[in-house]
Amino acid sequence: MPESTLLFIAEPQSVTSVFSPLKEAGFQAGLADNLAGAINFIKKSKPCLIFTRPVMQGYSAQALLAEAVNIENFPPVVVFSRNGSADEAQRFMELGARDYWLEPLSWEKIKLMLPDEKPSSMPSADQLGTADKPAAPEQKGTQGRYQIIGQHPAMARVLGLAKQVAKSKATVLISGESGTGKEMFARFLHHHSDRNDKPFVAINCAALPEHLLESELFGHEKGAFTGAINRKLGKFELASGGTILLDEITEMELGLQAKLLRVLQEGEIDRVGGVETVKVDVRVLATTNRAIEETVKEGKFRQDLFYRLNVIPLKLPALAQRGEDILLLAKFFVNKYCTEYGLSPLAFSEEATNWLLGYEWPGNVRELQNLMERAVLLAGAGPIESKHFLNDPDAWMPDEAHTEGAAPTEEQTANADGVAAEFAVMPISEMEKKLIIKSLDQTSGNRTKAAELLGISVRTLRNKLNDYKKQGLDL
Repeated sequence: MPESTLLFIAEPQSVTSVFSPLKEAGFQAGLADNLAGAINFIKKSKPCLIFTRPVMQGYSAQALLAEAVNIENFPPVVVFSRNGSADEAQRFMELGARDYWLEPLSWEKIKLMLPDEKPSSMPSADQLGTADKPAAPEQKGTQGRYQIIGQHPAMARVLGLAKQVAKSKATVLISGESGTGKEMFARFLHHHSDRNDKPFVAINCAALPEHLLESELFGHEKGAFTGAINRKLGKFELASGGTILLDEITEMELGLQAKLLRVLQEGEIDRVGGVETVKVDVRVLATTNRAIEETVKEGKFRQDLFYRLNVIPLKLPALAQRGEDILLLAKFFVNKYCTEYGLSPLAFSEEATNWLLGYEWPGNVRELQNLMERAVLLAGAGPIESKHFLNDPDAWMPDEAHTEGAAPTEEQTANADGVAAEFAVMPISEMEKKLIIKSLDQTSGNRTKAAELLGISVRTLRNKLNDYKKQGLDL
C-alpha cells in the first residue's frame, strides 16, 4: 500500500543496506537516480517518505523540492549527505526539506520516522521535523520549520528551557525587546509540543480597542452589538486543542484582563452577548516587550494575571548581547536572500564583519534581517561591505553616479551579471519584478525552472505573475 512505501534517490550502494530491515518491517522501497524517475514514482506509488542525496549527476534535491507545489500530498523529504554542512542544512530546510542527515543511513534513524502499525497514523510533517539531527547542523541552531539559531550561552539557556517545557501545558511568558524573536519562540514551543497537529492562533493585543479585542478573543453571538449579524467564534475556540499566542499582552485593558484570568483558571469562555459557557482546551503563550513587573507595580497589569501567565518565564537576550550569534544570523539571512533572489553566494569583508559585531542593534534580529536583505541586493558580486548596510544611497552608489546625468560605465554595468548596477536605485519590489522577468527569459518561460533559479516555489512565482498582470504588465 502507498503508506508503506519509501523512495530513495541515491546511488544503490549507499542505500541498499537498509532495504532488508525495511522489508522485514513490511515496507517497500523504490530507487531513483534522476528527477523524472522520482516524480513518476511519487505520482504512481505515493510514498510516505523520500530520502534523497543533495546532488547527483543531472539531479538536485532543490529541483525535487521545487516540484512539491505541483503534486498533491507531496511526501516529507529527508536530505542526506556524505559531507554535510550547517549552511547546506539550513538551505534545504528553508526550501522545504523536513530533515537533513549525515551518512551513513541507518535503520535505527529511519524507523523513527516510519508510520506505525496503522499507516493512517503517520506523524505529521512537523513531527517528522523533530527526528534525529546531524551534529554539524545542530551546532548552528535548532533544525526544523522554526529555527532558533544561536550558540551564545544566554541563548542556549533560554532554548534549553523552551525545549524542556514545550510538551507541557504550562503557560509561558516570553519577554524581550522588540525584534528579538518572541513570536518565533512561541511557534517553536507549539511546533515541539504534543499539540503541533492542532491550530496555532496568534492575536496582537495592541492592535484592537478593548471591545473589539474581547470579541476577537471570545467570539460573539448574533445581535450582540451593532454589526454582529452572525455568530462569530473567537480565537480561543478556533485554537481549541492547540495553542494561542497573546502578543503584547501588557497592552490589554484591565477589564479584559479579568476575563482572561477566568479563562486561565477555569478553562471556559463566554461569548459576547452569549448565555452559555463554552469549555476550551487551549495552551496559552504570551509575549511582552515591556518590563512587566514594573507595569504590575504601576497598577496597569493585574498581579494575579501576571502570576498565572508567568509560570514559565522566557527572557530573550538582546542581539547586541549575543556576540558571535550576530555573524551566524547574518550569514543565515544572506544565504536565504541570495537563494530567494537567484544570486550567487556572498561573503562579508573583514570590515563588514567588524561593523556587524560593533553595532548596537537597537532593532535586534528584525533589524539584522532587513539589513541583510538590503546588503544582498546592493552588494552585486560582493563582498558585502558595511556601506551596503546603510540606508544612504551616497554611501554605496559608485562615485560616477553622483554626477547628475552621468551615464554608467562598463564596469558599473558588468558586475554580478548587471544586477547591482541595473537595480541599484530601484525599490525592492521593482528589483524583484525584474529578476523574475529575467529568470523567465533565461528559462524560455518555464515557470518551474524559473522558480528553481530564483529559489522560490512555483506557487509564489505564479502569485507574483498574477499581481504583475493586474498591474497591466503583459506576460
